[in-house]
Amino acid sequence: MKSTINLIIVIAFTVSGCLTARKESTATGINKSVISLNNPVFDQNFPDPTVIKAAGKYYAYATQSTVNEKALNIQVASSADLQHWTLEGDALPVKPSWANNSFWAPHVLYDSFMKKYVMFYSGETPEENIGKCIGVAFADKPTGPFTDKGTPLVCGAGFINIDPMAFADPETGKKALYWGSDFQPLKVQELSDDWSSFKPGTSPKPIIFPGKDKDYSQLIEASWIDYNDGKYYLYYSGDNCCGSQANYAVMVAKADNIFGPFERYSERNGTGSSAILIKDSAWSAPGHNSVFTDDNGNKYIAYHAISRRHLKQESEAEKGHRRVMCISPLTYKNGWPQTVAIKGSE
Repeated sequence: MKSTINLIIVIAFTVSGCLTARKESTATGINKSVISLNNPVFDQNFPDPTVIKAAGKYYAYATQSTVNEKALNIQVASSADLQHWTLEGDALPVKPSWANNSFWAPHVLYDSFMKKYVMFYSGETPEENIGKCIGVAFADKPTGPFTDKGTPLVCGAGFINIDPMAFADPETGKKALYWGSDFQPLKVQELSDDWSSFKPGTSPKPIIFPGKDKDYSQLIEASWIDYNDGKYYLYYSGDNCCGSQANYAVMVAKADNIFGPFERYSERNGTGSSAILIKDSAWSAPGHNSVFTDDNGNKYIAYHAISRRHLKQESEAEKGHRRVMCISPLTYKNGWPQTVAIKGSE
């Protein structure tokens, strides 16, 4: 049982799941132009969401799923207002030559110099004992179709090589890839200018290790970098994303440059926990987030969560595998991120 002190800290610094009340306060730094949303914003299975603003709309990308009895390798949806989403179809309709299954956790960005949308994602190879790989694909439009470059960036046993997130440093122009899971450290490595390979002479650098916090850190994954006020914030999730024993939350660390070293939030707040987004009585296992900015400069965090009400209605085989997309406002105060409660429903 958490101590009274830890409970107060959790209430003050975290907002759990797809939340149930709206709170708007200038003390938090949230601008009144923040979009008022009801969660979940997309009430269908849409795991590991990445949300970007492109071509005058918002686009969201998610892990492989079956929709209306059709398998979509990479789901893509669009919205004009963040509340109402339309499924656009499959962003990766043609599988890459090196993978035949399990397309996970896409991250999409736009390269204005190349005039291309770039997608990093994970896929399962048909070859024995290779496991999952990370690939990169390119498209002319945010909806795709994305075409894989032909070979994966990195492969390895188990599910170490999943959950990629690519980032261009606004200070140095360097490009980097963050990834990792499978009870191993999260890693970063510099990328080439065209995103299609690792920069020669570089190697993966471990930046966050599992098992360092008192909760949610035995397995860590789902890296996401946000640059704010000269600092690099690394969001990540753990322990168990889904299933009947789902136990997931979003954590954070920060650094002075894209390669670290990163300081975990727990090292600063004295609680032993780096979590900023946790479960509540209505929602379980919020996590695998992305961070994006609207036209008014307000930041938001998009993530998936599991409805406890739906859990009661699901069979054991289905239990905990339907993860819907939620979006909450995000701000920084005293050098660390906070989420702000908004209206929601179960």
